[in-house]
Amino acid sequence: MVRSVAVSVWSPRAPASTLTGARWTADAIVARAHYSGNVVPMRTHRTPANAARRRLRPGRRLSLRWLLALCQLAGAAAIAEPALTRDEAHRVVALGPWPPAAAHDPGNRVSGQPRAIELGRQLFRDPRMSPVGYIACVTCHQPDRAFTDIKARAHGLADLPRNTPALANLAQQRWYGWGGGADSLWMASVKPILDAREFDGNGALVVRLFVREPELAACYRRVFGVSPQINPERTVVNVGKALAAYVETLVTGRTPFDDFRDALARADAQRMAAYPVAALRGLKLFVGRAGCVRCHGGANFSDGDFHAGVAPADDAAAAVARALEDNGRLRDARDLKASRFNLQGAYNDDATRRNARATRHLVVDASLAGRFRTPSLRNVAVTGPYFHNGQTERLRDALDHAGPPADGPLRADELDDLAAFLATLTDAYGARRPWNASGLTRCP
Repeated sequence: MVRSVAVSVWSPRAPASTLTGARWTADAIVARAHYSGNVVPMRTHRTPANAARRRLRPGRRLSLRWLLALCQLAGAAAIAEPALTRDEAHRVVALGPWPPAAAHDPGNRVSGQPRAIELGRQLFRDPRMSPVGYIACVTCHQPDRAFTDIKARAHGLADLPRNTPALANLAQQRWYGWGGGADSLWMASVKPILDAREFDGNGALVVRLFVREPELAACYRRVFGVSPQINPERTVVNVGKALAAYVETLVTGRTPFDDFRDALARADAQRMAAYPVAALRGLKLFVGRAGCVRCHGGANFSDGDFHAGVAPADDAAAAVARALEDNGRLRDARDLKASRFNLQGAYNDDATRRNARATRHLVVDASLAGRFRTPSLRNVAVTGPYFHNGQTERLRDALDHAGPPADGPLRADELDDLAAFLATLTDAYGARRPWNASGLTRCP
C-alpha cells in the first residue's frame, strides 16, 4: 500500500522576477512513493537544475554564478510546486475507485433486469402518464443537459421550489431528493407521477397508457408477471420500479481525476505527471485546508447526508429563498414517514425489511430544518445551476458562496484552482449523455 506520494512540479511559468528572465521549455517533475518508510525515486525529467548538478563534480569550484542560479531555481520550485503530504495522498486514494460495481436494490425485485431496464427507458420519455400529455421524466431530466434542465428551479405543471437534480450515480445514494423525501429510488420515481405540481398523474392514467399500448403491456407482463390492469396503484409502483431499474444504469464515466487517483495508488509517476498543475493545487485544497472532503467524500464525492443550506449572497436571491419557505429535510422526512410508499410499507420487495432500518429509526424534529442532501460532484461542471434552489449559475460563484474554511477565506487564485480540480471530475460525455431514442427492443 502507498504510504505517501509527493508530486513536485516546477512550472516554466514561474514569475520572471524569480527566474530573472530565464525561459525554460520543460517542467521538472519528480514523484516519490514511500513504501514502508523507504523512498523509491520514480521519475526525473532533464532540466537545467539537473544539468547543473551533473556538472558539479568533486574537486570543481562552485562559482558565484552557479550558486545564484541554483538558489533562483530552488526559489521558483518552492513557489510553484504543489506536493501531496502522506495524509493528503491517503484522502485522495479514498476518493475511488471508479466506476463502482453494479449494485442490486433488494427493495426492487426487477433491479438490474434487462427487460425492466428497457421498459423503464421507454416509460422515461412517455408523456401519457400526465393528463396534459406533454410531461414526462425527460421533460426535466434531459439527456443533452446532463439529465437536468439547466433551470434554477424545476417546472412541471407548476413551478417547484427546488433545482432539478442530475440523474447520475443514484444507486450510490441512501436518500433521494434534496430533502431526502424518498428512501428508495423507485419511491423517488413514483412521487413525481402522483405530484399535482409535476405529472399530476394517477393509477387510472397509468393503466390507460398500457391499455393503449399493447406492446408496452406485453413488456410489463414479461417483467412483473401480471397484467397492468389488475391493481392500478400496484401498477404505478411497478412503473416506478421499472424507471428505477433504468435510472440505476445512468453512471458517469471515468475522468482525468480517476486516472490521477489510480496512478497515485500504484505510484505511477508518469501517469500522475499528466494531471494539470492547477487541478493538483485545487485537489490539495479539496482534501486539505478547504475541508470540502468532509461532506464530499468517497468515490461519488458525497456523504449522502444532510447539511445546512448555503445562504444566498445577494439580497434578491435571499428574498427568493425566503419566499420559497423551504425547510428542507424537516418537511421531507415528515412526508416520508407518513407515506405508504416508503420501505416500511407493503411495496418493499425485501422480505427482511433490513433496508427499512434507516427509515424506521429516522427521528423527525426541528434539528432537520434547513438541511439538504450533499450532491455528488461528479460532472458538477456541467450540471448548474447550483444548490437546492439553483441560486448560483456558475460553478466558480458557487465556490465563492460555499463558506470559508475555519482559518479564513480562500484567495481568488485558490478558488480558481479548486474550480480547475472540479473540472477534472467531468467525464468524456460531459453534458451530452448517452441516449438511445429507439423504441422497445427487448420485449416481445
